[in-house]
Amino acid sequence: MDFDDDDWGLSAEQLDSLEKDAYRKIAQQQQQLYSSSSSSDITQQLHSNNTKPIFSSPSNKVESSPIATKVLSTSIILNSKSDESSKGVPKLSVKFLLHASGNIAAKFSYDPVLVAAIRKIPRASWNAKERLWIFPVSSLLSAAKVFSEISGFNVEVENLDPLVQRAISAASASPDLRDWYDKIPSYIESKLLPFQRDGVRFVLQHGGRALLADEMGLGKTLQAIAVAACLRDSWPVLILAPSSLRLHWASMIQQWLNIPSSDILVVLSQWSGSNRGGFTIVSSNTKDNTRIDGLFNIISYDVVPKLQNVLMASEFKVVIADESHFMKNAQAKRTTASLPVIKKAQYAILLSGTPALSRPIELFKQLEALYPGVYKNVHEYGNRYCKGGIFGVYQGASNHEELHNLMKATVMIRRLKKDVLSELPVKRRQQVFIDLAEKDMKKINALFRELEVVKGKIKACSSAEEVESLKFSEKNLINKIYTDSAEAKIPGVIDYLGTVIEKKKVGSIRIDGSTPPASRQALVTDFQEKDAIKAAVLSIRAGGVGLTLTAASTVIFAELSWTPGDLIQAEDRAHRIGQVSSVNIYYLLANDTVDDIIWDVVQSKLENLGQVLDGHEDSLEVSVSQQRSSPGKQKTLDSFLKRCNGEEHQSKVKCPRQ
Repeated sequence: MDFDDDDWGLSAEQLDSLEKDAYRKIAQQQQQLYSSSSSSDITQQLHSNNTKPIFSSPSNKVESSPIATKVLSTSIILNSKSDESSKGVPKLSVKFLLHASGNIAAKFSYDPVLVAAIRKIPRASWNAKERLWIFPVSSLLSAAKVFSEISGFNVEVENLDPLVQRAISAASASPDLRDWYDKIPSYIESKLLPFQRDGVRFVLQHGGRALLADEMGLGKTLQAIAVAACLRDSWPVLILAPSSLRLHWASMIQQWLNIPSSDILVVLSQWSGSNRGGFTIVSSNTKDNTRIDGLFNIISYDVVPKLQNVLMASEFKVVIADESHFMKNAQAKRTTASLPVIKKAQYAILLSGTPALSRPIELFKQLEALYPGVYKNVHEYGNRYCKGGIFGVYQGASNHEELHNLMKATVMIRRLKKDVLSELPVKRRQQVFIDLAEKDMKKINALFRELEVVKGKIKACSSAEEVESLKFSEKNLINKIYTDSAEAKIPGVIDYLGTVIEKKKVGSIRIDGSTPPASRQALVTDFQEKDAIKAAVLSIRAGGVGLTLTAASTVIFAELSWTPGDLIQAEDRAHRIGQVSSVNIYYLLANDTVDDIIWDVVQSKLENLGQVLDGHEDSLEVSVSQQRSSPGKQKTLDSFLKRCNGEEHQSKVKCPRQ
């Protein structure tokens, strides 16, 4: 049925009058119809037909909860009669939705009978702005009972999706531990910003199992340490993190918690540093002989498969998974090895400013880690939230609003810098377009034409073996285009840097994939504290997580990444707490290269993720004023190839990229 908001265009007096009429009609109907049937019989029959198993919380302990005891089917027909007796009986339809507030919303076309009924639901209220009736999750069964008691009508209720119902049931069954907030040491609590205190309380309120998804730079590490302090009776703590962040975590724990440095154990594959912090360093190469017995134990995701038996035997009750999007790939060894460790823990805190770097399907394993009894069927999740992909199953995005509301209501807290940290400078992005040498452009265009030929052969080929061979060639060509585009940009990038850096000979640091993790923090400290060091040269991945570079006010990208999360994380090394100046970010792009294609891919991925994570579309917004220009925005690879081949008319006047 079409729920038209205009049907509610009535004054308060009109609504009251209609409600009084409805009560009189209901009283008359109840006397005339079903005088021998009790409403409790109807409700009992409804429940017996639609009862489903109770889903345990991750700790296998389910506390009594109104919503945890019954799970309603997706569509319910209340007070329906047989085909013969239902002739001429009015039909009413109600749809239940998960509201952004975490409550349940009831939507229906105006009818005085339904209005009178819904007023009986405990704590139900009318939201005039959204034209919805809102009531708490705990009143969901009461709502079904209320509608079942309406006599003389066929009442059809479209209920919540079964996955949504199970999720809110599990969340309702989680113990509320907010009273434990007082266990935070005063010297930590006094340093927390108000929104960080809210984050700690959120995790505790959800039984110590939650996804802390604050935007980069809002102090997720400190919030997790504060939660761990509240759970001190359940120590020791296991921390899973990218390899580059292991020593960062050790330093943060040493800074904030009053425990001996030797109680902070760090597992490393190789170690040649000075260990000035005095941490306990353990080698991961000894496998089953490795002892993980610190109060805080820090290990990288890549080492978890080697030590899974040791970790499972240690029975850590508190697990913190930093940059939890590292578990986005269901087939990766680090994912399959890490999930059992997190599931087994009584308390699990997942941290990620970009929990889904590209697609909603990447959230599934993180949700499964927190609530394995709810998110146990990837097909159920994928069919609901990941439709519409063109590169394979579950690569798309669907039901954005519901997934966003579900995560907020049950497991995720996410704050954006612009919403909670007004003193943090605004981040400004600009595109700068550089010119490439003619010889380089000819080579790149030739590669694109060669790629198009291969793609045509794949479409026309019927042999599976030949297709596999051609796809291998296609992948190699794409990699070649990517690297050749980057190399062709080098002279232009160097020229641009010469105009940005006042003195061409300045001190610098360099961090890339080959930089040992033990050396990275020392390099960062030099950059932050030494005036002579003016520049930090970073690879996008190596410089993307865990580093604080607030001494910088300018961030320059010489290359792009296919993954928007990589770019955003790299930006936020400078744009984070502690920054005292505005941050300007420059993307150096070259016309008619792979940059045109990547930029649009990044935009598309961000639009999908913005709807899921933030409830609205997002994008890499750039400043309106541009010093340079670019050709019209590329829509597809085919249109780009046509332009490279001269098949499309090129205007000499270039248009700014939107």
